[in-house]
Amino acid sequence: MSTPSDPPGSLGEIARVFLRLGFLAFGGPAAHTAMMQDELVDKRKWLSGERFAEAVAAVQVVPGPNSTELAIHMGQIRGGFKGLLVAGCCFIGPAVLIILPLAIAYVAVGEISDEALAARDVVMHTVSSAVVAIVAVAGVRLLWSTVKGPFGAMMVGLALVLALRLPTLFDVYDLAPAWRQTELMILASAAVAGIVADRIKAGTAALAVAVPVGVDSGELIRMAGFFLKVGGTLFGSGYVLVNYLQTGLTEDGLGWLTQAQVLDAVAIGQVTPGPLLTTSTFAGYLIGSVTFEFGVLGAIGTALLATAAMFAPAFVFVALLGPVLAKLRRFAWAKAMLSAMAAAAVGLIFAVCVDLTPAAFATGRPLDPINLAIGAATLVLMLWRRVNATWLIGLAVVVGLLRAVI
Repeated sequence: MSTPSDPPGSLGEIARVFLRLGFLAFGGPAAHTAMMQDELVDKRKWLSGERFAEAVAAVQVVPGPNSTELAIHMGQIRGGFKGLLVAGCCFIGPAVLIILPLAIAYVAVGEISDEALAARDVVMHTVSSAVVAIVAVAGVRLLWSTVKGPFGAMMVGLALVLALRLPTLFDVYDLAPAWRQTELMILASAAVAGIVADRIKAGTAALAVAVPVGVDSGELIRMAGFFLKVGGTLFGSGYVLVNYLQTGLTEDGLGWLTQAQVLDAVAIGQVTPGPLLTTSTFAGYLIGSVTFEFGVLGAIGTALLATAAMFAPAFVFVALLGPVLAKLRRFAWAKAMLSAMAAAAVGLIFAVCVDLTPAAFATGRPLDPINLAIGAATLVLMLWRRVNATWLIGLAVVVGLLRAVI
């Protein structure tokens, strides 16, 4: 709750909310989105569920890390341009602060032990049970607040089916990763369907997105240019980042990291809270320390430069996106487009639940009773006691740590 010294809409309120989300943002983009929906829509009433769903859909059709862009946009809605900067930095910052010491230790030790990797798997598997429940609750709440009428319900259903079936078709036709943009295809189709439906009931629209281009002069500028390009062209889930790093930083590209180092960087990004793209912090430190031989302080600077370059496009895109969304809502055809995209976004959220459920509740045996209990407790506490999702994620992390060490 806000205090007199920290009034609603102040930068202090925004900073406090997104720092807590940043420290407890385990589970990937879908979990981050669900936690923001619980915190900002249901608990704090910053905006309506319908407007939140529109924002979820909108950030998925521009390049960059979706959940980070959503956090930045929420800050923009609450506190303007300053709120945009504060929300983004506070959401990203905790992961950077956690990953930097891990990167220093990694360089000192030389590798991640098998025991540490096993502990990571136990923790993340335990957290996944709470994540599935939280995402499911977010989907249900957004469904009731966003979907109005049979057309919206149809958009939810179609998005759910397509999200589950398109990846299989991609495999059948062996499409390259650059073309596997499931969310983008679904949301773009929903936007067109919304406009057509509005025209049938009663322009045209064009969206131009400028993509930053990295410069290529000097080693540090080359590195910053690489991460800037990735941050400015990455669509969909942050896990597509793995392909970018493997092709861009290993012997197939710049040759600065080995395949094993890239996989270790991704592993650290997965086990720490916050957006997966803070993997750039770890990779940047390795490049500075191992490749450029800068020493600890110089490598920390390299890590921060890589992180800033990776996330800079997200701030730019959202700064441009916010005013556009506000103006679009004035037009009937645009409001129909956004409503259809919002409904499709709800379908995508439910698709994530379907995808995550088997892995969350089974560990080589028919069912994992501890994860089942965590998932059920999360559903009950959120739906009937309205317990904050961030604390439930934190509790799941503690349980996972206990399972890893016992």
